[in-house]
Amino acid sequence: MTYSKPQLFFLIALRLFAGWHFLFEGFIKFLTPGWTAQGYLMSAQGPFAPFFQWLGNDSLIGISDTLTALALSAAGLALILGIWEKAGAYIGMAMLAFFYLAHPSWPGIPAAGPAEGNYFIVNKNLVELAALGVLAYFPTGHLWGLSVFFNPQADNAAQSTVHHG
Repeated sequence: MTYSKPQLFFLIALRLFAGWHFLFEGFIKFLTPGWTAQGYLMSAQGPFAPFFQWLGNDSLIGISDTLTALALSAAGLALILGIWEKAGAYIGMAMLAFFYLAHPSWPGIPAAGPAEGNYFIVNKNLVELAALGVLAYFPTGHLWGLSVFFNPQADNAAQSTVHHG
């Protein structure tokens, strides 16, 4: 696959920005004393509410909190560093699907709290999920990331994937 310089620039920028968002969200959960997803999970609405409320119950919340922070951090690191970025994108997509399904912006389901605008079906979680889909199928870590060091043959191939015109 050949990328033009602008395509490569924006794909890398998208990867870094999404990675930063996930890494920050994951680390801040580790660094914030008393943070828990319990309120978010217990207030879940829609057809999947029982599943999310089960994840938020007192016996599972510790596991749910830890896995949430770890998954967000892992996705962010993979995207920022440009290594295992497809796995990082898939982890991020799974997390965003969970976030969306816990509080879907569907007609007839009231918002769980203050919203950033008026959503109707599509919200920021779906937009970022689609962006991660792009990153999963248009990887750039072999061009600008640590993947270069783990697959030296890819570096030679990478030189031919940037269109200089």
